[in-house]
Amino acid sequence: MDHDLSIIIPALNEEDHLPRLLADLQAQVRVGLEIIVSDGGSTDNTLAACRAFKPIIVAAPRGRARQLNAGFQKSTGPNLMFLHADSRLRDPQLLAEALASWQRALTVSGDDRIAGHFPLTFLRRESAHDMIFRYMEGKTHFNRINTTNGDQGFLLKRSFFESLGGFDESQHFLEDQKLAEKIRRRGTWMTLPGKLYTSGRRFEGAGCHRLYILMSMLMALYSIGRMEFFNRSRGIYASQSETGHLLLKPYFAAAIRMFVYDLGLAGALRTWFLLGRYIRQNSWQMFYFFDVLLDTPRKAGAYPCLRFHDNYFGPAIDNPVCDFINTFISFFWFMLVLAPYFLVVDTLWPQGPAAPGKKERP
Repeated sequence: MDHDLSIIIPALNEEDHLPRLLADLQAQVRVGLEIIVSDGGSTDNTLAACRAFKPIIVAAPRGRARQLNAGFQKSTGPNLMFLHADSRLRDPQLLAEALASWQRALTVSGDDRIAGHFPLTFLRRESAHDMIFRYMEGKTHFNRINTTNGDQGFLLKRSFFESLGGFDESQHFLEDQKLAEKIRRRGTWMTLPGKLYTSGRRFEGAGCHRLYILMSMLMALYSIGRMEFFNRSRGIYASQSETGHLLLKPYFAAAIRMFVYDLGLAGALRTWFLLGRYIRQNSWQMFYFFDVLLDTPRKAGAYPCLRFHDNYFGPAIDNPVCDFINTFISFFWFMLVLAPYFLVVDTLWPQGPAAPGKKERP
């Protein structure tokens, strides 16, 4: 049977979320779907819960990248979409309209190296941290560096995915961001019409600001090629199903050990300079934050602070002098603010604040 789209979903102990996604997929209209669940060894009722929807079930080694690649190997469609198990599709025409928009872009460009992603809305248990969720949701509309991840769904041609070499299995995290940036370098990202909903459980369970700091830290160190940090932090990063209150102390301790024992003085100075450059390249996020804070209209092109950055501030600081200044900023922020704070706080209060026992809205 021919399918318009092969949907590949990695799963590990997702009995509460995966059936909801499969029901949403079953309700999609005007599109033929091949649905593949790549299970990493679930010990709950995940597989029993999803069998009623008759997906193709693949047993894969645990690890999201391995599971995604294993699911891909079982797929047959020319078009692929990778979705997380806690995604929701509230519009039954979402995939049909996304496919149509994406295929028009492919036809106009004459290039198969276009990938699509959805903007996100987080499903939350409570209204705390509304501004940071609005900030994160807004960034998913963009196609800027380091703004695209697996929560948004990846839509691309099978041939393009194969040319990219699949998901990187060398680590057990960042597999989606690595592929996203490889797509950005070799092709083009587009924002698909509609909206994908995703669970905010990890941000709420781990601590919204803590998880965002960790994500920023991981992307910064990965972007500048400091794999020594990832070697030292191997085993610290927990899978989504195992995450509670996030302790940042182990990550900052691993980074400090990297600077002290792995890099030497010259390597450390170069790393701080590259971090300064990374901050400069991402300075647009600060201006976008002020748009969110001021709640400026969120329609296309209506971000005055972000426009000011792109037209004036960004070009003005695009030079080595500003990179050198940002070197001191990054050192101050990391070594004299964040690291001491989390080393102390996570030692004194390792369990974090008590979390209310509210259930996520379905």
